[in-house]
Amino acid sequence: MQYKTIILERIRQDREFHEELKKSGTLAATLDRWSQELKTRHDAWKQKLSHSRPESDPSPIASEALELALMEMEKRFASEPRASAANPLSLDDAIAFIRRPTPTA
Repeated sequence: MQYKTIILERIRQDREFHEELKKSGTLAATLDRWSQELKTRHDAWKQKLSHSRPESDPSPIASEALELALMEMEKRFASEPRASAANPLSLDDAIAFIRRPTPTA
């Protein structure tokens, strides 16, 4: 599974955010972090769905699990703070972002 490709394509859909990440030099780190998170969420959903439907074929479970993981990532994109030179992220905003609840499977 090409998690980095999926995440990169999603980041590119938001041209302003993509450019912001490139200019700040954080595109690669963000891509690595989010693709690892997508993989982790995908694996968690596969495990959860497999346990709830042990008789099911693994392929449809993997597809459904990826859809669920991608929906979670979409929420992540929507909540990601967007810092820019004109509107830098405050320390309070950064702490609030880090302390936000993490979705569970």
